[in-house]
Amino acid sequence: MVFGLGNPGDRSARTRHNVGFQVVDEIAGRLGLEPRRRLFRSYLIAKGRADGRPLALVKPLTFMNDSGRVVREALRETGGDVPDVLVVCDSLDLSPGAVRLRPSGSAGGHKGLASIIRHLGSDDFPRLLVGIGRPAHRGQVVEYVLDAPRGDEASLVAAAVQRAADAVLLLLREGPARVMNDYNRREPPA
Repeated sequence: MVFGLGNPGDRSARTRHNVGFQVVDEIAGRLGLEPRRRLFRSYLIAKGRADGRPLALVKPLTFMNDSGRVVREALRETGGDVPDVLVVCDSLDLSPGAVRLRPSGSAGGHKGLASIIRHLGSDDFPRLLVGIGRPAHRGQVVEYVLDAPRGDEASLVAAAVQRAADAVLLLLREGPARVMNDYNRREPPA
């Protein structure tokens, strides 16, 4: 089950904070799936198969800080459990365009991850981080993540969305060790 984190609505669609949604949309497009809202659900979900394995792609319709409630709700619907979860989200700690798989760990200040950890009662789930870099001034973080990347940064982040989708599909085929070996670099490839 792949959970792309982001904020709902057209206004947020191309922001740095919504790269998780963008990765889910890219995977869905490649597999010919379309995330849809089920009645009385607070998320969009697309179910299908990738390399013969069942796959659910989920986009919460709550705001980032309440993502954990949605993850728990979607796991109940699909019969999944914490080890079945892969969260895809932005990372201020990685350069724009970098992609990194972490098998588990803390939220690292990411409010969406913190919400998921709180609702699942565990941080023992993998997360695929897509680098967006940091703003020039520490006090500008909120404005920065809620703004769209510009110039060269926009092309780096767009390329990272493609690479992150590749990484998710590789994870399904070959497992986390291969993904970490191929993608866990500080800087994106030239």
